[in-house]
Amino acid sequence: MKTLVKVAIATTLTFGFAAEAMAVEWNVSLWGKRRAFTEHVEKLAELVAEKTNGDFTLNISYGGLSKNTENLDGISIGAFEMAQFCAGYHADKNPSITVLELPFLGVSSLEQEIAVSMAVYNHPATKADLARWNATLLMPSPLPQYNFVGVGDAPRTVADFAGMTVRATGGIGRAMESVDAVPNSMSATEVRQALDSGVVKAVSFAPHAHMSYGTIESGKWWTTNLNPGTVNCPVVANTDALNDLSDANRDALLSSIPEALAHYVDFYNNDTMAAWGPALEKRGIESVTYSDEELAAFRSAAGGIAQDWVESNTAKGLPAQELLDLVLATLSN
Repeated sequence: MKTLVKVAIATTLTFGFAAEAMAVEWNVSLWGKRRAFTEHVEKLAELVAEKTNGDFTLNISYGGLSKNTENLDGISIGAFEMAQFCAGYHADKNPSITVLELPFLGVSSLEQEIAVSMAVYNHPATKADLARWNATLLMPSPLPQYNFVGVGDAPRTVADFAGMTVRATGGIGRAMESVDAVPNSMSATEVRQALDSGVVKAVSFAPHAHMSYGTIESGKWWTTNLNPGTVNCPVVANTDALNDLSDANRDALLSSIPEALAHYVDFYNNDTMAAWGPALEKRGIESVTYSDEELAAFRSAAGGIAQDWVESNTAKGLPAQELLDLVLATLSN
């Protein structure tokens, strides 16, 4: 009888430890606050918890784990298991995905942004590029074309940007340089103070970020159709952590990505953009719209940026032309 009791206790303890071992928690490093830009990560966490009955959870932190510009470094050393970052924060660390930040690629919808991003993410050269940081690309954070909110005199023509200090990263920054603006690549969390203090006169963001980071509280004008490009901000996992997941948990994570992205697109198109127009109108922010001739001149001035990107990155051993061609071919389908 005592033997049976001991066996029962041992069995209970064994299964108890096994059940405990099965529960997995990942720390996820984001920044700012919950907003349209993070809705796919929030949805992913919800779906993963549902599919695994709570055995696999994503603990999302907004700025509590790392600075946004250091998230890729944190992933590389396993400080957390998942993170979001933007390619333009450190182009030298992720040159392959900076092709997606080139100006005037012709992306016209969030769905197209997802398609071109995933095409580049799945390219062997891109996978090898991010593998240097022990990172596996999971999904993009698709953003619409950027436009500027600014203070002071509104730029009535593209030429009026000459000499203007602007917050613009990646390819958008290079595009603004082509019309003699002075770009600054400060992170999103620094822009409101920079705009209020006069360090910059205009800030380029997608609509959700102009609302989230308060530029419309200071801004006097915004450009409706400059559309110089956008930024690419992937969500990545620490590769070792991803490989260590059970097959069931890994499947729960990866199979949830399409639904998480669909939720993001729906939220951005129907919630964020519905609030954007009224937010500008309420604050009396002037709309500045450029003529087709002005925009054509802007595109012409920035025309050599893509070729410069190809030449520079080819010299570093990246199949740069192949990646650019992949983007353009994906957009043409």
